[in-house]
Amino acid sequence: MKRALWNLIALAVVSLLFYVAFLSMRIEQQSARDEAQPADVILVLGAAEYRGRPSPVLRARLDHALDLYARKLAPRILTTGGSGGDPIFTEGGVGRSYLTQHGVPSDAIIVESEGDSTVESTTMAAEIMNRMELHSVIVVSDGYHIFRVKEMLESRGLTAYGSPRPDHNPSPLHLRWNYLKQALGYLLWRIGVKV
Repeated sequence: MKRALWNLIALAVVSLLFYVAFLSMRIEQQSARDEAQPADVILVLGAAEYRGRPSPVLRARLDHALDLYARKLAPRILTTGGSGGDPIFTEGGVGRSYLTQHGVPSDAIIVESEGDSTVESTTMAAEIMNRMELHSVIVVSDGYHIFRVKEMLESRGLTAYGSPRPDHNPSPLHLRWNYLKQALGYLLWRIGVKV
């Protein structure tokens, strides 16, 4: 009986490892695919801000959104992200400021500034889009992040296209680690853990 239980546990662990590897492969494939096409809105996932200024990662995401907006792929941009502990600024608000400074009219920008995680920001962004009757979205983030965000948006009935920000010379080891983290994050989201 004990041996059968250990065999069952070993089988479950091996199955989980294979599934994580499979998910990591799908995340890697999505990370290199630019699916940008006409949509109702461009969604920019938040990243760190420093006293009202976007971090290099957030700035790269916003610059990519500006390029998509200039190409007229969507009439609106939705920025996301809460305060992350900053008493004054939010990632979403910093994103809006950066976009307006670069010529995007303020009435073309929607801000979600409450989310403290990918799940929260994506959930709130989807609620905003549904209220505004926006049905399709171009997701702008780092490539490794897009698979999970697309899955979250599509689970809420939206059509999502990924468009990763340009990434200059990422290390292969760092990328593999990010694929693994996103696979685990996806699995946790599927069982209801908000990460």
